[in-house]
Amino acid sequence: MKQPIKFWILLCLIPTAAYAGTEWPSFRGDPQLSGTATGTLPDELSVLWTFAAGDAIESTAAISAGTVYFGALDGHLYALDLENGTLKWQYKATDEIKSSPLVANGTVYFGDEKGDFHAVDAQTGKRRWLFETGASITSSANLAGDRLIFGSYDQNLYCLAAQDGAPLWQIATEGYIHSTPALFGDAVVVAGCDGYLRLVDVGSGAEQQRLELGTYVAASAAIAGTHAYVGTFGNEVLGIDLQTPQILWRYQNPQRQFPFYASAAVADEAVVLGGRDKAIHALDPQSGVLLWTYAAGGRVDSSPTIVGQRVFCGSEAGALVALDLQTGAEVWNFATGAAIAASPAVGAGKLIIGATDGVLYCFGQKVKKHE
Repeated sequence: MKQPIKFWILLCLIPTAAYAGTEWPSFRGDPQLSGTATGTLPDELSVLWTFAAGDAIESTAAISAGTVYFGALDGHLYALDLENGTLKWQYKATDEIKSSPLVANGTVYFGDEKGDFHAVDAQTGKRRWLFETGASITSSANLAGDRLIFGSYDQNLYCLAAQDGAPLWQIATEGYIHSTPALFGDAVVVAGCDGYLRLVDVGSGAEQQRLELGTYVAASAAIAGTHAYVGTFGNEVLGIDLQTPQILWRYQNPQRQFPFYASAAVADEAVVLGGRDKAIHALDPQSGVLLWTYAAGGRVDSSPTIVGQRVFCGSEAGALVALDLQTGAEVWNFATGAAIAASPAVGAGKLIIGATDGVLYCFGQKVKKHE
């Protein structure tokens, strides 16, 4: 029996409320993939610690219960102490890890490039169960109640029982699913390389609506209220009314036509995302009118994170920057010396991000030593 919308809204909001301010349990921080932190960061950020993985880091970290979880292209999922970066454990997956982990109910969930989806005990790093798909998994999982939803390059969207990995439903699409599904009421919202945005019933897996976008999409849709925002490989950013559904507005860089690979962050004031035009763009959520751009010096595949009145984002140029949300003015810059494809995770007053040289950084406020 199909559950009412209010039931699924309640289930979707439970993780967000539990993690408010202190945790970043999934790719974009919440089930709606807003990319907006509920907590704060200090005005001045310093490097508190670093950790060297065995290969490049493209996976966005998760922060939960004082632990940082992230995957690397060396095929390991790492668990580090948030306070000092000490390794707690590492888990060997079947292949490279590009999927960002989801942490829920004492378990870490993620996919790998072979197509295996793993459930790992968050305390011990021991495997709980494994589910095999037919191709690589870059999509991160989302959680609706006791259901995990994620996409695969085998062109299927999967729903599994979080407890034991039992398949509940799957739907076939007409292209790769690179993006992470978002939650909207009783629906999963997912865009794919077949050029469609789909709304799929969480309970049954039935397709509720399908909207043609006109080109393939790698980015995940960010949802605020009844609207979704997503960049495409057709060099556009789209504002979408999910209730209709219909495209409300389209934005293109008038000077440089390049794809948008990164996912958007959305707040009341602005939708912010980076492009392969080497710029970060802020758009009016209602109209799509350009508010400001920032020249990043390299393509931006890192999805930005909004923290209060600042936007944090990495770039291929090898820098992590903080921009003023209202003006786009640069207020902070840290050179990593290596390209950044991962996105910032924010929790407990700290920012975590990895770079393609395999170094994971933790930024926060340094405690001054008493003389």
